[in-house]
Amino acid sequence: MFEMKTEKTIELQIDNLTVTANEGATILDVAKAAGIEIPTLCHMKDLLPGGACRLCTVEVEGYRSLVPACAYPASDGMKVITNNSRVRRARKTIIELLIEDHPQECLICVRNGNCELQTLAARYGVREHRYFGECKQHAIDISSPSIERDPAKCILCGRCVRTCGEVQKIGAIDFVNRGFRSIVTTPFNKGLNQSSTCILCGQCILSCPVAALREKSSLKEVVNAIENDEKFTIAQVAPAVRSALGEEFGLPAGSNVTGKLVTALRRLGFSKVFDTNFAADLTIMEEATEFIGRVQNGGTLPMFTSCCPGWVKYIEHYYPALLSHLSSCKSPHEMEGAVIKTYYARKMGLVPHNIYVTSIMPCTVKKFEASRVELSEETLPDVDAVLTSRELARWINLAGIDFANLPESEFDNPLGESSGAAVIFGSTGGVMEAAVRTAHFMLKGNNMTSPELMAVRGNEHVKSATVQVDGLTINVAVINGIGGAAPVMESILNGTCEYHFIEVMACPGGCVNGGGQPIKKIENKIEKRRETLYSLDSSAVKRNSHENEAVKLLYNEYLENPGSHKAHKILHTHYSERE
Repeated sequence: MFEMKTEKTIELQIDNLTVTANEGATILDVAKAAGIEIPTLCHMKDLLPGGACRLCTVEVEGYRSLVPACAYPASDGMKVITNNSRVRRARKTIIELLIEDHPQECLICVRNGNCELQTLAARYGVREHRYFGECKQHAIDISSPSIERDPAKCILCGRCVRTCGEVQKIGAIDFVNRGFRSIVTTPFNKGLNQSSTCILCGQCILSCPVAALREKSSLKEVVNAIENDEKFTIAQVAPAVRSALGEEFGLPAGSNVTGKLVTALRRLGFSKVFDTNFAADLTIMEEATEFIGRVQNGGTLPMFTSCCPGWVKYIEHYYPALLSHLSSCKSPHEMEGAVIKTYYARKMGLVPHNIYVTSIMPCTVKKFEASRVELSEETLPDVDAVLTSRELARWINLAGIDFANLPESEFDNPLGESSGAAVIFGSTGGVMEAAVRTAHFMLKGNNMTSPELMAVRGNEHVKSATVQVDGLTINVAVINGIGGAAPVMESILNGTCEYHFIEVMACPGGCVNGGGQPIKKIENKIEKRRETLYSLDSSAVKRNSHENEAVKLLYNEYLENPGSHKAHKILHTHYSERE
């Protein structure tokens, strides 16, 4: 007989509250389930406890010393106190010691008002300096076009190290030295831009509780362009921004702020505001055409998507032998920039060199991407600047705009129309789902009975599906987060991979969890952002990229047809091995 295993439960007291829990749960887990908050700076959900910061220290009856709640297992009959004078004093002392080795520049810090150390200092009533001594002195690493690293602000919690090493499986940063001289840095203490391992995804920024890691701001350059009368300034907005930006202004996670976002960008001074979703549909037309061409003509398979610049940088560094598998399509915002400075410029009688394109992105590595020489026409870049969601929020606040109460506006045309397939680009699996919809149409001549490809949605590291189209079997896969890429890449190298088409997004969850998105402690915020994008798709009148009338017009007036020589010249690029 098959016997089902049942988890053993235990009973214990936390702050005189009797609770039950599964055996093996930590004190921190049990307290959280009971609605009791225990502070921590180092703990990371779904990763083994690190116990580095000791802020989660609690008192257990019968124990002489305080214990770290994040790393200590709860046991039957245990009596835990999470909030008495001894515990509060210990936590306050830890916070005071951290502050004394931390730059005293809160008023001018980018994380002022959204800093976990600052919040804890206020909560535990730190009002004076009680400890004095030598402070660490380190230069700020500004070598990267995407990320700034300030070791002097690092509190050695280890969250960035664990995110990079355990979640992303990159290992671009780690601890070196011991004791007071410990720091988090790159191999040989080189700048991030000189490190051969960092893909600039920005997940380390999202995990940092302070401002030791932050995006490199392009706000000054963009403002200067807007104030330059010779420049025709255009903003474009990525799909994932619209479901996350509202969090910066107190709106619920997942709020769709598309219309308010367009209004805000116009008030900030942009001449036109376009939707990057238009170029997402354009990307699908080119990418689906490229994939079908490879299948029918014996091209290199599996084919990888190329929308995520962090993923592109990864394959250039780690698996250059597989670069021929990468789609030659530019990412959507780069396509949009290229179309603006060619088709749109000619259509509107504008001088391309006078057009300044700013991409509003959920991503930090898009800043690096915009600087790539492969994504420019001679000295004219497709995109001039990239602002993260956080940078845009700071700018809106600086301008005194009451974002939450703004009226809604529509995107400008002809580069503002999009389909439901385009908006789901912001979620893991969205690019693949959109591509399958249009590939089906191109191969069979009609739309899928149901456009949803549920098998590639969700949070699994690797998701797969088999699609039958007119007798052709297509095996597709979605890699959710760069940490899941290596096994699939190795299977291609050893000849055991059965996939034909693979989507990779560097950030777990996709662009909704991009390194440039709002940093707010909100439960299930990634799922809520994603749900909004899928809701926008399901309610769209047109749910397929090939139904976008503005994209059809672009081909009729300028690009001829998907995959044409002209389309390749403007919408495609190449990538090379990086040392």
